[in-house]
Amino acid sequence: MAIHELFVYLRAKNSDEAVKYYRRAFGATETFRLVEPSGRIGHVELELGGTTIMISDEFPEFDVYAPDPAGRGTFTIHLHTDNADALIEQALQAGATLIRAAQDQFYGERSGMIRDPFGYDWLIGHSIEDVTPEEMQRRYTDICSSDN
Repeated sequence: MAIHELFVYLRAKNSDEAVKYYRRAFGATETFRLVEPSGRIGHVELELGGTTIMISDEFPEFDVYAPDPAGRGTFTIHLHTDNADALIEQALQAGATLIRAAQDQFYGERSGMIRDPFGYDWLIGHSIEDVTPEEMQRRYTDICSSDN
């Protein structure tokens, strides 16, 4: 058995607003949506940098819930771009909250983190140097061993 693709499937208390946010913040393009007669969104697909992100509204009757936007994130979506600082600023202007400002990282990336208005954390970064796994481990060990 082979795995062919992996998709992120997000749940939002208001998928329509989430789609609007992801358009403004990241330039996502909606490819299609399925809407119940009542107006609840059962499925939306967005294209973002060649990747499909799926979103739906909450469906408590199927045990499908969105995160609490004011709560703590439980996972992070890593978005790799050509200019992390600019994309973080764009996401903030669209309504995100800054979790960690962009800075150069030991693993060869400049990155920072935002939380979108729907409770999802996004690590946004761009490459600043190629770092081998061995060098990355050395740097990580140094960081963990220091008194910083």
